[in-house]
This record gives sequence, structure tokens and C-alpha cells, in this order.
Amino acid sequence: MTYRKTDEAIRKLTPEQFRVTQQSGTERPFTGEYNENKRPGIYVDIVSGEPLFASSDKFDSGCGWPSFTKPIVTANVAELQDRSHGMIRTEVRSKHGDSHLGHVFPDAPRDRGGLRYCINSASLHFIPREQMEAEGYGAFINQVEDI
Repeated sequence: MTYRKTDEAIRKLTPEQFRVTQQSGTERPFTGEYNENKRPGIYVDIVSGEPLFASSDKFDSGCGWPSFTKPIVTANVAELQDRSHGMIRTEVRSKHGDSHLGHVFPDAPRDRGGLRYCINSASLHFIPREQMEAEGYGAFINQVEDI
């Protein structure tokens, strides 16, 4: 499957999705569609469709945004230094869609790798496990099985 940013995908974004993904915005905490989602499946870039995170790597960090311990495909996530807002942070962007996703912090449980990918729901599209095969993501089903 080829993942890329298209004008058509950008036109389909809601104003909030556009603000977050294209203008490096941040949704308000505890307002995102996927913050409380506990269903098995994968999260893909809302713009390009590239696989980003698996439900099996999601955890409740209490920060108000979906949090993951690692990307499902490391090559699909770019990490860049962010010096905005008077802080030095690590921004997370999708590699093929160039969508702003959120930030990564070194404060997750050590037994799960120690990283917390704090991601805006507005940058994601959730594919439930039962639809993954039909939508072309069958290769990732083994990463979202119940443990």
C-alpha cells in the first residue's frame, strides 16, 4: 500500500483536523475522540492512512490525549525538535503525510519502554481489528490481538 498526502485528503479534513495536522495545533485535553477508546485495532494518519500506533501499545497516562508506548511502524513516525512555546520538546509527525501528530516524552512506564507518544485524536483515524483485513491493514492484526 502506498501512503501519501493528497489534496483530496486535505479537503476532507474537519477544521480541527486541519488545524492540528497542517498547522501543528493541539486539541484541548480530554476532548479527543480516541482518548478513552479501548477497542482493539490500529490508528492511522488521518491524511495519508499510514499505520502509526496499535491498540496494544495504548495506555492511560492521564494526560488527556491518547498515549502509546511505541509506533507500530517506526519508519512511519518522524521525530523533530520543537522549540515552540518556550520549551524544548520532541514533535512527532507522520513520515508520508507530514501530519503533526503530537509529542513524545520520556515519562512512560519503564517496563513498557519509557516513552509516551502523546497524540492528538484529530490526527488519527481508528481501524477496528474486525475491519483491518478489509481495509488493507491485515499485516498488522497480530499486533492488536488481546494479550
